[in-house]
Amino acid sequence: MGLVNRLRGARRVRGGRHIPEAEEAHLRAWAAAHHGVEAFVEPRTTVTDTTVVMVASDGSWTRRRVAGPQAARKLGRSLRIPVYDVQLVGYPQRMRDHDARERVLRERRRRADLQDRDDPQR
Repeated sequence: MGLVNRLRGARRVRGGRHIPEAEEAHLRAWAAAHHGVEAFVEPRTTVTDTTVVMVASDGSWTRRRVAGPQAARKLGRSLRIPVYDVQLVGYPQRMRDHDARERVLRERRRRADLQDRDDPQR
């Protein structure tokens, strides 16, 4: 492992690729803080590395890079959560529902802020 990778806090994995420890730590902490978490592995593309999306039972989610599908499955086993291939099963409906709810809430907050600016006596 090179000095730069050591300074960045990366860990060497099979195949010579590195997993930043902060990425794995975030996923572990997020999974511990949420209920009913499932992992969905997204394939590597020309733009992004392989990523894993963790989705909680309420639809909240987080996405982080992983070294590959095997690393995501290994993480899932250690966290005792199911791991799915997003190309085979797709994203869960609760994730889309959560995003739609958040979009509505953001729009309501934006409109309330604009209304407060227009009517300072409120």
